[in-house]
Amino acid sequence: MTAYDDLPVLDHGPGSAPPTGAQLASTIAYLARVLKTPTIARTWAELAETARQSGWSHEEYLATVLQRQVADREAHGTALRIGGAHFPQVKTLEEFNLDHQPSLRRDILAHLATTTWIPKADNVVLLGPPGVGKTHLAIALGVKAAQAGYPVLFDTATGWVARLASAHAAGRLELELKRLRKYKLLIIDEIGYLAFDHDAANLFFQLVASRYEQGSILATSNMPFGRWGEIFSNDIVAAAMIDRLVHHAEVVTLAGDSYRTRSRRELLERDTPAKAK
Repeated sequence: MTAYDDLPVLDHGPGSAPPTGAQLASTIAYLARVLKTPTIARTWAELAETARQSGWSHEEYLATVLQRQVADREAHGTALRIGGAHFPQVKTLEEFNLDHQPSLRRDILAHLATTTWIPKADNVVLLGPPGVGKTHLAIALGVKAAQAGYPVLFDTATGWVARLASAHAAGRLELELKRLRKYKLLIIDEIGYLAFDHDAANLFFQLVASRYEQGSILATSNMPFGRWGEIFSNDIVAAAMIDRLVHHAEVVTLAGDSYRTRSRRELLERDTPAKAK
């Protein structure tokens, strides 16, 4: 006995009685369950009524039902990918205030937003002082990648080193690096806020080297490349790392005051006249 033995039979032969509404509903519910299409199970009846009232063709009705199912499945997949990326918070490009970054080329940002650089295993490096929006842009581009169907994983530079050090101590560093290859985009935030010792720098280099021409990295740093030797305690390791990062990369430099400092200053300027009164 197969699963199909329980399928309600709809007889459309000559002289047969048309199926009842209950039979149709039972059959569609069964088929939607087998096909794992819960949106079709939930919406077919409502859309069928709309189709009757609007005079849709059979093809229009079928296309609408399938579109609804695909849209829900894609939205669910996007939500899972965004949740699995471990962003500290969700930021979007639409929320980014471009007026505070007049030097940021709009055409470059528009290109990065297409995510077409990810299947080519290209990289993005965002450089600039603290508070100019590097993390916001990194997260927002990561969200765009997730929406485009790419698995993404986010962490700070210190978080990545801690992850790799734990894997190395357990004798599974190679397995961890291989596991990370399933993510089409790794985001490494805050390179430069803390210096790394020799061992940590070597682990970091292995992460970058394992991604070279295999998967994309989006990195942010408050330090120019010329000072990365200070971060990784070794000019040679830093140079080798930079070489791999920028070979196929878009390097974007952000400038200006910190958003947090600017907001605080504007708040104080608004409050000063009130206090003077």
